[in-house]
Amino acid sequence: MRAQDIIIKPILTEKSYSGIQNKIYTFKVASGANKIEIKKAVESLFGVKVESVNTIKVKGKEKSQNTRQGRTVGKKSDYTKAIVTLKEDSKPIAFFESLS
Repeated sequence: MRAQDIIIKPILTEKSYSGIQNKIYTFKVASGANKIEIKKAVESLFGVKVESVNTIKVKGKEKSQNTRQGRTVGKKSDYTKAIVTLKEDSKPIAFFESLS
């Protein structure tokens, strides 16, 4: 897998904003990627040094919709979230620094 295929997009929430000062970043990643692949992908894409990677499987929310035929129930897809902590001597990721 290429690094661009592993890191799908950053997750920008109130909780993830609070970690930016401590060099903790949150990403949505490919479901089949492991921690070592995620670490290498972040290091190659952003040019930083990664200390640790924590992954979480997030269950998709259930959604319902009322239509003419009745109520239909669907589900958003599951995804994997990675919380990446950078080393102290590493530079911060420039994309996130412009947000805080």
